[in-house]
Amino acid sequence: MSAPVSIITDSTAYLPPAALLSEQITTVPLTVVVDGEAHEEGEGVTAASLAEALRKHRPVTTSRPSPEAFAAAYRAAADAGAEGIVSLHLSAEVSGTYDAAVLAAAGSPVPVRVVDSGMVAMALGFSALAAARTAREEGGLDAVVRAARQRAERTSALFYVDTLDYLRRGGRIGTAQALLGSALAVKPLLELTEGRIQPLEKVRTASRAIARLEELTVARAAALEAPVEVAVHHLAASERAEALADNLRERVGDLVNLHVSEVGAVIGAHTGPGLLGAVVTPAQ
Repeated sequence: MSAPVSIITDSTAYLPPAALLSEQITTVPLTVVVDGEAHEEGEGVTAASLAEALRKHRPVTTSRPSPEAFAAAYRAAADAGAEGIVSLHLSAEVSGTYDAAVLAAAGSPVPVRVVDSGMVAMALGFSALAAARTAREEGGLDAVVRAARQRAERTSALFYVDTLDYLRRGGRIGTAQALLGSALAVKPLLELTEGRIQPLEKVRTASRAIARLEELTVARAAALEAPVEVAVHHLAASERAEALADNLRERVGDLVNLHVSEVGAVIGAHTGPGLLGAVVTPAQ
């Protein structure tokens, strides 16, 4: 039976298919364009093929969903019996997805609350799950929005990239910052905070940076003083991801669940191969 409030997110949440099905969450895909050919995220461009295209410096860009795509999702939810919709998306600071959803919401047949999570990947996914669980408990629009925002506010998203160049190309960080990192040959640790990608620490080697990412993740989990869930993300770095996940399973206290996944083409296009990320959130 469907909840009175339907949850819609976008493809950058990278939720496991089983979670999307069990929680009845709908995703609207962003688009990745490789060599001038557009693909909806999850269709036609694998993580391996994306990593190869990036390494070979082939043109790769991304774009938001159209307002029409959101409008279609809102109509489908209404037709399925939803009395209201919470549309929860990646940070408006890094994508126009939120704006497209707002445009579509104006013409929805049922009330839509569009929420800028300020997050991305499973930091967004965990927020969507919190919203869905509240909706299933027959929470109204205000309660569902509040649950989503509270989860996002208590979630940490930390990540390592081999180079800042891909983020610079996509306009997600400043050119000066990227060039400084390259000139000093540092391996950057970054954090998504207040919706923006911000430098966290600069470390001299990849191995030290990954070790530091582990330390910071353990510290963020402990600071929550509650049972936690963790997601480890990567792009073309599965061995690194599994090693980090194994270490976190041993070191994080009150760990309820740990999820490992490769990011999709849209986020991967901006981070490049070698991405390693960790998301920490309180378990509900």
